[in-house]
Amino acid sequence: MRVVILRARGKIFSAGHDLKELTSRRFDKDGGQAFFTETFSTCAKLMQSIANHPKPVIAEIDGIATAAGCQLVATCDLAVASERSKFGVNGIDVGLFCTTPAVALTRTISRKRAMEMLLTGRMIDARTAEEFGLVNRVVPEKSLTEVVGELAQTIAAKSALAMRLGKEAVQKQATMSVAAAYENASRVMVENMLADDAREGIAAFFEHRHPCWRGK
Repeated sequence: MRVVILRARGKIFSAGHDLKELTSRRFDKDGGQAFFTETFSTCAKLMQSIANHPKPVIAEIDGIATAAGCQLVATCDLAVASERSKFGVNGIDVGLFCTTPAVALTRTISRKRAMEMLLTGRMIDARTAEEFGLVNRVVPEKSLTEVVGELAQTIAAKSALAMRLGKEAVQKQATMSVAAAYENASRVMVENMLADDAREGIAAFFEHRHPCWRGK
């Protein structure tokens, strides 16, 4: 496995948490606190597992992505959407600020654009999502799977080792100072340069041939 693609069937990519399910737990002895805690904790672990996954993760969106569904799109490494797709963090409309989706959203698009979405609850169309930087590109519905497949194949043809080291470094540097980020990135570059895949890739470049990756 070289690349992970997340897609859904139907007109909804992901509507986020099930409000009916959440509401039904208000009749628990603790008013639903334990269930709510477990639910949002599990969601946070899921999002972090995507960010920390050693393989690139692509979201293929054809439809609506709201609340935690929009969070899922923002969390993935890449996102391609159909022209009919729409995005929103509209919990505010029911008195519930999308705090957990805000974590991924504010780390993917500018804070002011994220706050506009979070504070108004308004849906944005696919072209606006592309302009905001929430998705990489927007394509017609009929060619969505083909475009995502081509993108995945392009990535899959690269060194899996370089992908893993690079994704991990990008995630790690996001919480560091500039100096610490460069120090860590330099260390990773050295590790990458010493790997067999880098040796093979550079040799293939000079010899005008396709590299044979070993993942080492």
